[in-house]
Amino acid sequence: MSQPPTPLPDAALDQLFRAARTAHAFTPEPVSDATLQQLYELLKWGPTAFNAQPARYVFVRSPEAKARLRPALSSGNVAQTDAAAVAVIIAQDTRFYEHLPEQFPAYDAKPLFEAQPALAEATAFRNSSLQGAYLILAARALGLDAGAQSGFNPQAVNEAFFPDGRYRANFIVNLGVADPRGTHPRGPRLGFDEVAQIV
Repeated sequence: MSQPPTPLPDAALDQLFRAARTAHAFTPEPVSDATLQQLYELLKWGPTAFNAQPARYVFVRSPEAKARLRPALSSGNVAQTDAAAVAVIIAQDTRFYEHLPEQFPAYDAKPLFEAQPALAEATAFRNSSLQGAYLILAARALGLDAGAQSGFNPQAVNEAFFPDGRYRANFIVNLGVADPRGTHPRGPRLGFDEVAQIV
């Protein structure tokens, strides 16, 4: 007989969800290469369709890389991105299906996406978005703060970081240690009965 699920302790649930906030300002505390690698080693286990894993990540940390990113940002996002230890560009690999023979050996799914560009694009976008959400939760689990943003010019990011056109920017997540002066009061959330039904 299977055992009932064991919830995480409240402290973990608070860190991941209830007490977490979107970070809009950061302290100068750096984020190491080892932490970024640990972050990926966590998020990579999140499920994706066909185990496709279409997300690609650029960890923008150096002043030179930040300078390349800055012109693509909306004016309201420049200061927080400059202050963040790392700005992660979550992109999608438009040819993710080339990895399917190794990543999804159940059957040959590669021709399915090669023959249907619209399906490949939708799958890449949807699942790279999922993987970006996994990144946020993995960052919180490691004690980092995160601030996701879509206020940027995707074409400018693509030109600056993905000039060959294979990868396309989806969204950006700033990572680091939040400066509490940039933490806004939490907005209300919709209630269960407003958004959900059990049928």
